[in-house]
Amino acid sequence: MNLILLGAPGAGKGTQAELLVEKLSIPSVSTGNMLREAIAKGTDLGKQAKQYMDGGLLVPDELILGIVAERVAQSDCANGFILDGVPRTLAQAEALDAKGVKIDHVVSIELSDDVIAGRMTGRRVCGKCGASYHIEANPPKTEGICDLCAGELVIRKDDAPETVNKRLEVYHASTEVLKDYYAKQGKLRLVEGNQSIEGANGDILKAIGAKA
Repeated sequence: MNLILLGAPGAGKGTQAELLVEKLSIPSVSTGNMLREAIAKGTDLGKQAKQYMDGGLLVPDELILGIVAERVAQSDCANGFILDGVPRTLAQAEALDAKGVKIDHVVSIELSDDVIAGRMTGRRVCGKCGASYHIEANPPKTEGICDLCAGELVIRKDDAPETVNKRLEVYHASTEVLKDYYAKQGKLRLVEGNQSIEGANGDILKAIGAKA
């Protein structure tokens, strides 16, 4: 089963992708994590992407699609995958279709901007392994410490208020048209995001016809 997760920054796509990986036994292809890894390693792609991400802007299509095409061609994606963070624009969606990347369901996690802003100010990310937490909704067992690798939890620059506002503007301008695109293909599934993580996950599984 090939899935796309849509939703504004902070809607919980990464958290839901982790749960779906476990329940559906397919990998999550997170462009955000791949880009941050490239930035941390100082690769050519990472250096290019950093300029855009630091400004709260979308990374150009050619960089994103190059990463995705390589990733979904790997053997662990043979039985399906979850796209988290791509496509973000209509051009990206059309390019994926043109490349023959088959998509079964597109799940959009629906949340208001006010709720998203509140969520992102409480978000913490492990500086070592990239695991994501929230001080209220999904806190670590020990404050400030990652459950998985004991790394220090930090506030990412792109979770700062001014960057959050810019990212939401970009999202509404560029990404929401994707809902119309996939609705016309009969693939769009809307899920209420302002509920517990488990509740949202149950609704996603129902929407795609999978067992909870």
